[in-house]
Amino acid sequence: MQLDEYRKLAEVEDRMWYFHALNRRCLHWLERLRPQGLAQLLDAGCGTGGLIKTLQAANPAWQMTGLDFMPLACALARERTGAEIVQGSIAALPFPDESFDAVVSADVVCQVTDGAMALREFFRVVRPGGIVLVNVPAFRWLWSYHDDTCETQHRYTRPELTALFQTAGFMVEFASYENMLPLPLIAARRKLFQPADPTSDVKLYPAPIEAGFAGLAALEFAWQRLGWASPVGSSVFVAGRKPFAASASIRC
Repeated sequence: MQLDEYRKLAEVEDRMWYFHALNRRCLHWLERLRPQGLAQLLDAGCGTGGLIKTLQAANPAWQMTGLDFMPLACALARERTGAEIVQGSIAALPFPDESFDAVVSADVVCQVTDGAMALREFFRVVRPGGIVLVNVPAFRWLWSYHDDTCETQHRYTRPELTALFQTAGFMVEFASYENMLPLPLIAARRKLFQPADPTSDVKLYPAPIEAGFAGLAALEFAWQRLGWASPVGSSVFVAGRKPFAASASIRC
């Protein structure tokens, strides 16, 4: 991701509807799929630390570690969170085997050329029974100026991301598209009404627009809390669990 995008991210991620929805989703599935209490969590590709801040506030018993490839992102995340932040790549994590109870990776697997390698690394560093959550952008046909600016390497379908989890050895607990209700507006913006001087869509919009998108995201989250997946969307989200034994069967 371009350096200016990290500065933009630090300025808006605590307030923009998209990050509120993403962080709420990650928090929900962490709380739902793993026991409460002390735990070590890795944010693999932590950016400027917005997700870490959300998880720290929600559960102080979670010991958070962040990792990012860019020194600027690491510096901003340390300043904003106070957590341990390590510079490195999600495709070669600088941590011993079975170091974490959970790994979250939000919109980062899409930025490496070998997503399968990243999932194998997540599998390696998470403990048996541990949880891995991954969010990535969806559908190649949605490729736009936003992906060029964010240096996206690949936009995924749900079957593609699910297959990466299963091949790495995870049991898939939940797999869904995200942002289904805002999708027509997102597609119109990126394909029909592109800005004259495009950067990324990481920015605060006027309050009525932010409120409208936040409401749509909240409605979608309400039915996903019941376990219902969205059939389309601008993102893909998968939650997987590492089996307690290597011989454990993998299920969809």
